[in-house]
Amino acid sequence: MSPDIYAIGDIHGCLDQLKRLLKQVNPDLHRHRLVFIGDYIDRGPDSKGVVDYIINLRKQFPPENIICLKGNHEAMFLDFLNGVQPELFLFNGGGSTLRQYWGEDWERHQPWRLPPEHEEFYANLKLYYVTDNYIFVHGGLKPGVPLEEQREEDLLWIRGEFIASFEDFGRRVVFGHTPLRYPLVMPNKIGIDTGCVYGNFLTCLKLPAEEFFFVGYD
Repeated sequence: MSPDIYAIGDIHGCLDQLKRLLKQVNPDLHRHRLVFIGDYIDRGPDSKGVVDYIINLRKQFPPENIICLKGNHEAMFLDFLNGVQPELFLFNGGGSTLRQYWGEDWERHQPWRLPPEHEEFYANLKLYYVTDNYIFVHGGLKPGVPLEEQREEDLLWIRGEFIASFEDFGRRVVFGHTPLRYPLVMPNKIGIDTGCVYGNFLTCLKLPAEEFFFVGYD
């Protein structure tokens, strides 16, 4: 029997909600798989804490059962640390992440050095994860383009063109990135970013049962 898969949408520093969601879902991570869809950081109250928490999860359970995908916010953070498009990262809520790593006077801490475990975490994020029946990706897929030919920019950033598409991508696509009031369920895709950092919910999707779990701010 194939293991169950639990996919969690965009966290954006909402550590309390992540902890409460996993307590509610209580997956057996010795047997089943947990897929984080990306965007662990920015905008929320504890981005560094979220990464610490996931790193510690991977120490407690077989690391191959905890799959961590790259989101566009992680891409922007890495670019920022390398001096690439710093304004884009700051415009998209990166200031909160910088303060959580280096304090209110983060600008004085150049060059910015991540803790070694965090550096390894960001460096090893996957662009997508494929099983027999699903493709997990942060942003989505460019219609008409084979998976192995997809550009990283589209995998992390695409929105409308992918969401409006009824194309059969070969497997059902589970994605985040685009915040929605409720999960988007279509024959070819399931969207699980429900805008927790904006005051809505953090969502976990259990597959293949297609069961949803939610935790908000209450």
